[in-house]
Amino acid sequence: MKFVDEAYIDVSAGDGGAGCVSFRHEKYKEFGGPNGGDGGRGGHVFAVADENLNTLVDFRFSRRYDAQRGQHGMGSDMFGAAGDDITLKMPVGTIITDAETGEVLFELLKPGEVITIAKGGDGGFGNLRYKSAINRAPRQKTPGWPGEKRNLKLELKVLADVGLLGMPNAGKSTLITAVSNARPRIADYPFTTLHPNLGVVRVGPEQSFVVADLPGLIEGASEGAGLGHLFLRHLQRTRLLLHVVDMAPFDDAIDTVAQAKAIVNELKKYDKKLFDKPRWLVLNKLDMVPLEERAALIKDFVKRFKYKGPVFEISALTREGCEPLIKAVYQHISAQQKIESAPEVIDPRFAADVDPI
Repeated sequence: MKFVDEAYIDVSAGDGGAGCVSFRHEKYKEFGGPNGGDGGRGGHVFAVADENLNTLVDFRFSRRYDAQRGQHGMGSDMFGAAGDDITLKMPVGTIITDAETGEVLFELLKPGEVITIAKGGDGGFGNLRYKSAINRAPRQKTPGWPGEKRNLKLELKVLADVGLLGMPNAGKSTLITAVSNARPRIADYPFTTLHPNLGVVRVGPEQSFVVADLPGLIEGASEGAGLGHLFLRHLQRTRLLLHVVDMAPFDDAIDTVAQAKAIVNELKKYDKKLFDKPRWLVLNKLDMVPLEERAALIKDFVKRFKYKGPVFEISALTREGCEPLIKAVYQHISAQQKIESAPEVIDPRFAADVDPI
């Protein structure tokens, strides 16, 4: 299925049905009184987060969604039926934005989460509503209220704990294949990966995390060069970035340090918050480096790159060094989750300002 992470749609909730003006007509009931019912409400438009979807491609082919209008009120005290609601299934991680103002309206972050993106109009009042002691034969009614109409932009940001970034052919797809259940396309030419791939990494019983493999970045990506800039948004929800570096490039003239610095600069240009995320260095393809040369090569790279964070030496192809990397990543993510879920601690100096329960 084609991966689509952006779409525009028009949604219209149903209008409310109009109220009815009617009077009871029955033999021997000369003054039967008003019996016009209210109109029914218009149908709502809902959105539900479906964990089985991972693309917005369905909304590229069908852009307009209209809920049913409410039925008009009728005589004999009969109220109109409500219009049928419609529910749109969207991937988890979808951001719903007003296409005209750019305001973010909703975010679908939990599987099964349901939101109302357009509310149906209420039904109008029939003359039965206006009956009173001084107005025994009312002829007033109201039309139904219009339903909400919106032009929406849908933007998908995948929900992953870890994001892989690096130059094309750095071995990111091979790494996600080695550590997870993902099976992306792998080949010996640049830009093999054309869309994000998600994989679940199993560390132990009930211990796992999600990793995202993105198309490779090149210098100038933040200005539109290459493919990676189209998918950098998918790294914004990750807790950790793994910067994968090819330590055995096919051309000896390639400066791996310059390439690694270019990736970091592109992150900074694209989004400062993304640049400030925890970022670990993963030196890949060491199986292609002679054993006696590895230590010196790694030391020289780290020194020239001026990197002081965690460094992992791996070979994704042979899975050498992958196990320690997986365990360290899981420990980091677990610690972050505990921090995010910890209750807010109230400063005792301001405890008196808290209302007692």
